[in-house]
Amino acid sequence: MSTNDLLTLIYLLPIALAILGFTIWQSRRDRRNRELLEDAQRIGLGEPASLHPVIDPNLCIGSGSCVDACPEHALGLIAGKAVLVNPSACIGHGACHATCPFDAIQLVFGTERRGVDIPLVKPTFETNVRGIYIAGELGGMGLIRKAAEQGRQAMETIARDRRAGTDADVVIVGAGPAGISAGLAAIQHGLRYILIEQEDSLGGSVLHYPRNKIAMTHPVDLPIVGPMRFVEVSKEKLLAFWLGIVGRTQLQIRFGHQMTAIEAIGNDRFRVTTTRGSIETAAVLLSIGRRGTPRQLGVPGESLNKVMYRLLDPDQYCNRDVLVVGGGDSAVEAALACAAAAARVTLSYRGEAFNRVKRKNRERLDTAVAAQQLTLQTRSEVVEIFPGHVQLTNDGAAQTIPNDFVIVCAGGVLPIDLLRSVGIRFETKFGAA
Repeated sequence: MSTNDLLTLIYLLPIALAILGFTIWQSRRDRRNRELLEDAQRIGLGEPASLHPVIDPNLCIGSGSCVDACPEHALGLIAGKAVLVNPSACIGHGACHATCPFDAIQLVFGTERRGVDIPLVKPTFETNVRGIYIAGELGGMGLIRKAAEQGRQAMETIARDRRAGTDADVVIVGAGPAGISAGLAAIQHGLRYILIEQEDSLGGSVLHYPRNKIAMTHPVDLPIVGPMRFVEVSKEKLLAFWLGIVGRTQLQIRFGHQMTAIEAIGNDRFRVTTTRGSIETAAVLLSIGRRGTPRQLGVPGESLNKVMYRLLDPDQYCNRDVLVVGGGDSAVEAALACAAAAARVTLSYRGEAFNRVKRKNRERLDTAVAAQQLTLQTRSEVVEIFPGHVQLTNDGAAQTIPNDFVIVCAGGVLPIDLLRSVGIRFETKFGAA
């Protein structure tokens, strides 16, 4: 071997090793992402629940910018193309779409197999029923920035078509991003507004995110307040910011008011009925999320203050007896989070197995049960809730367990039937933007 050949070999060897190392790393990454996708499909979690990305493989160059931008780790690269490998983790904030340099991502609702009902809304955000408007997630826009913009734009339309109502010019339903922005715009335009929220705090869907979850990736321009210059922000920081806005602008929100009906009164008035009375108004802006109203168990005692429908801070259950009810990832994650602080945690599920729970959560649950950190009761149902205990049936046998708090994670119920009853039309989208 000549000296030149030896020098060539010395120069080429590191390059060859680097290429070999990259190929091995890429192969392992692809295998891991394929396993994630196959596992999601096997347990029935291959269908995204809300707004989600569809990647055009002909435009995708595999840069990975969308993968890096997704705080939920829902995307991965397989064979050099971006793929939604963890569909159930996607919450539709659209960070992937914004960072794709080749416009290879489209955000859509529904899939070829599972349609999603979306209300028909005009460019002015008015539905087919004159005087009823929809902005934000219910209308198909899950992005926080876009929802806030729609809330402001819808209120501008309402202000231009200004009509005086008996109790209010406009009732805004929901204090999420769209509702808050709409309320600020109502103040800006001098409208008499009433903003109602079924929860005991503002935030909408963001309120139900886990702690420290990245909630937004784009700045927002809010009425009165001006630019909201967050790029990436945690749930807690965003909620604190909104609370500060409410304090500074004196935005009035009626918490604990759940809408139960909308009734047309003549040609230009509506009666909005809530759990705390009714309001007569000239216009209604629906800015509710697609999560809807928490699904209840429908058992005696469920109205007790100790019954919750979301987990915000596991530390509040320190040294308490907690019962978590549900069979999905949210129930398993709530039980695991509480197990670190609570005295006793029981997870009750009426099914025989957690077939629709992600593999990592199932593994964590099995580990916690084996370590006696929580008690798992499948084929069990809540019969009645009392101040100091809960009655269950476990495989048909009656059982009583001590209890301080009940956390129900049974999903939500959208008010589609309620909206249809007032005449709002819907279309079913199968993977369409």
